Amino acid sequence: MTTRRSALAAALAGVLTVTTLAACGADGAAAPGEQVKELRYQGWVGTVTPPELAEELGFFEDVKLKWIGNTISGPQDIQAATTGDIDFGGAFNGAIVKLKSSKAPITAVVGYYGADKDSYNGFFVLKGSPIKTAKDLIGKKIGVNTLGAHAEAVTKTYLTRAGLTPAEIKQVELIVVPPVNTEQSLRSGQIDVASLSGTLRDLALERGGVRPLYTDFELLGAFTGGSYVLRDDFIEKNPDTVRKFTTGVAKAIEWSKIQPREVVIAKFEEIIAKRARNEDNSQLKHWKSYGVTSKGGTIVDTDFSTWIEWLSGTGELKKGDLAAPDIYTNEYNGVASGAA
Repeated sequence: MTTRRSALAAALAGVLTVTTLAACGADGAAAPGEQVKELRYQGWVGTVTPPELAEELGFFEDVKLKWIGNTISGPQDIQAATTGDIDFGGAFNGAIVKLKSSKAPITAVVGYYGADKDSYNGFFVLKGSPIKTAKDLIGKKIGVNTLGAHAEAVTKTYLTRAGLTPAEIKQVELIVVPPVNTEQSLRSGQIDVASLSGTLRDLALERGGVRPLYTDFELLGAFTGGSYVLRDDFIEKNPDTVRKFTTGVAKAIEWSKIQPREVVIAKFEEIIAKRARNEDNSQLKHWKSYGVTSKGGTIVDTDFSTWIEWLSGTGELKKGDLAAPDIYTNEYNGVASGAA
């Protein structure tokens, strides 16, 4: 755990070093007086993100997306946005709080995923596992997609509420496993607990032999868990583009809520086939929702204050150093304002 924390600290230090160099970058630069119309981003294997759906539905108007690769890490995604390697990135709101506290010049503009009764992050063990309580996790390995993000925050919340001491919590080991390999890692005994969400969770449940130990929805109720961020200088130079992007994402989220599931899934399958990235789309049949609780991903103070308080309680932030309104804006979200 000491090594893990050192690595995370080094990553954040790296962000501090390069944030002063953040700019649009050669690929995303626009001519003087013009706004950028092509946004570079990272995707997720076998997943259609709200921006990808928005583009397909024509909600971005003249703004286009440029895929530069995939990621399995929200913190990495928003760090890449901070350094200018991509134009927008999405992550767990607690990870955004951490990055913002390091003085990164970013602002969250729209929520894009969350937890509800249908879409949640569950932590699963094999049905025959002796692990039944939080205490049983001492000395065990939990497979997560990345460190310092959603799965880690939920796990530590679960352990803390169960009464484990800080020393005991340190003995619960978090192991980074690519999401597409997490279920198999659990079944083969490489890890003791698997963090699974979305369609990969439901695919594992369909196969059987696993049971949930805890979930973010059980612990925290329905909540918007992550947001898209852009660099402050990019927002300042490209306000119209940011408005089209943010409002387009908001419209796509609302579209996914009001359409029948089979219509949304069919659109996802169409998008994945069209982009031709050699992906397995078999898990799409299990899709239920993005889990965004607010209208069009509208951000509220509690989306960030919850994690500010939690990080302050653990000593990772100093109390009073950061407030929720410092992190986000709904100014560019036409669905939030009612303009769209």
